[in-house]
Parts: sequence; structure tokens; C-alpha cells
Amino acid sequence: MKRMVLCLLLLFGTGLHAQQGFKIGLNGGLPVNQEANDIVSLVAGADLGYHYALGEVVDAGIMVGFINGFPEKFDSGGADLPHVQFLPLAASFRIWPSNSFSFGGDAGYALGLNDGNEGGFYYKPLVGYLMGPQTEVSLSYTGIASDGLSWATVNLGVLYTFPERQRR
Repeated sequence: MKRMVLCLLLLFGTGLHAQQGFKIGLNGGLPVNQEANDIVSLVAGADLGYHYALGEVVDAGIMVGFINGFPEKFDSGGADLPHVQFLPLAASFRIWPSNSFSFGGDAGYALGLNDGNEGGFYYKPLVGYLMGPQTEVSLSYTGIASDGLSWATVNLGVLYTFPERQRR
């Protein structure tokens, strides 16, 4: 039992660090619910935010983003379908159980940018893997719940953290 506790402490407690600083990310995804799949075929997005390290393993902050759903072309019957666009504004947190693995999420409100899109409650749980000192690859689920549209996508993204400069 002592060996197992020691191994867990070494695995999860050695060199842990939250990722503090400005963040910029790009992601792409596919719709996973029928309603979103009927109107878009692919999704692309960008995120910008700031995270503050609350300790060695937790960071929290704010994020703003842009989501663009590209319309279905093959099922449009020649009609010019609009892009579905959102502007998410969210609180964000990450937990780092090891040096390279994180999980967390964003939650807030996504403003609808195109005509007829009212926006709604925005949530984005994710898991990430740190590929280098500042570069993270993530797998996420984006959900937007509103009266007019149910939005659900699965995304793959890359996030870069600009580290804070040390003050002298």
C-alpha cells in the first residue's frame, strides 16, 4: 500500500504546473446531433483567453471565441444556405493531474451572429495533452442550448499559451 501511495505521489505530484498566460487556439469539428447535422457539415472555431494559475494544478480564466458552421451543400437543392455562427463568452478552468494531461471546461453564453440565431447557454468540456512547453492538443465537445437550435459538435483543437514574463 505504501508503494502504491508513493507511486501516485510521484506520478501526480512531481513538477506539476498550471498553464498561466494568454491563450489562442484553433479547432475543427463535426456535428453529432441530428439538428446541427441537418444544417452544417463541418465546424471551425477560434478561441482567445487568459488563464491565471490558482495553484500548481488548477488554472482558471475567461475565454472568448468564434464558431462557424459550414452549411450542407449537397442537400441544399442549389440554395445558398447561410453559415451558422456563434460568439461564445465563457468562464474557463483546467485541472492538471500530471505534467502533460489536463481536463476541464468552459461555460457561459454563446451569442448567435447570423440571422435567426438567438444563441444560448454554452458549455465545452475537454481533455488536453501538452505537446510542448506551451502547445496543447485537445479533444472537446461543444454544446449550445437554446430555444431555436440544439447545437452539439465534437472538436479537435490546438491551443498555444503565451507564458507570462518574469518581473524583475
